[in-house]
Amino acid sequence: MAGTDADELDELDQVLRTACLEEGLDPVYRDCVRPLLREGALLPRCCGGGCEPCAEQLIRIADVVRRRTASASRTA
Repeated sequence: MAGTDADELDELDQVLRTACLEEGLDPVYRDCVRPLLREGALLPRCCGGGCEPCAEQLIRIADVVRRRTASASRTA
């Protein structure tokens, strides 16, 4: 039986929360990762200015979330 959209969102939120914690991203910036999860999203580049959070960190987290949610959907 397939999960509901709400179940999928709950799973995405949990995976995102875990990835942010593992990467050391302040929870305040978690919503900065969400747009990067959309298919075809344009990814920002690091400007080298020492920004917090750095675009590279946000992209790493988005990559982790995509991998984990893809593998979870394959095993479901």
